[in-house]
Amino acid sequence: MAQQQERRGTVEKRQALLRGARTVFGREGYARAGIDQIAAEAGVSTRTLYNHFGGKENLFREALLDSAAVVTAAHVAIAERHLTKVTDVEKDLLAFAREWMGQRGEHVAHMLLVRQIIAEGPHLPAGVVEAWQRTGPQATVDAVRERLAALGAQGLLAIDEAGSPEAARYLMLLVPGAVTVDTFFGVVPMSEAEVDARVQSGVRTFLRLYGA
Repeated sequence: MAQQQERRGTVEKRQALLRGARTVFGREGYARAGIDQIAAEAGVSTRTLYNHFGGKENLFREALLDSAAVVTAAHVAIAERHLTKVTDVEKDLLAFAREWMGQRGEHVAHMLLVRQIIAEGPHLPAGVVEAWQRTGPQATVDAVRERLAALGAQGLLAIDEAGSPEAARYLMLLVPGAVTVDTFFGVVPMSEAEVDARVQSGVRTFLRLYGA
């Protein structure tokens, strides 16, 4: 029983540190964020932080990749819900895009981290950007690519297996990419009506390119 409680306490402290790291890194950036700040945000000692992660560099990497994996899983689930059993291509693509954009508020901390990656990319620990791309953006695009290729094979879109990676990138650029750029990763407010207008425009533009 005591060992179980100890393990649970260890897991809880690790999760608190990851949450604290996302908050502080997202607010301050990698270079300005301090170990003391992160430990205070997490409600633990700096010794605990070092025991779990060894230092700032590894903590940043783990916080970013953990966050990216959660966001990717959420986006893959949306793709599977709306792009697996398609009956009306435009209707189902709109439902996919609307649910995707409807989750923006659930991933604010991650988006702030991504904004810091763009600002500080050359100064981040070696390999962290590549690892994030594999775990986050590329994994997401791969999942969407698979669904679009399947729709192409069914004759619902004018996409073959060879063209599906490009189609997936265009869909991501036309819908979430448009909102992300226009709001500067959520910093500039955008009304739900404006978001939906971009969703509709993006989906219709995509279908002009790839509609069967």
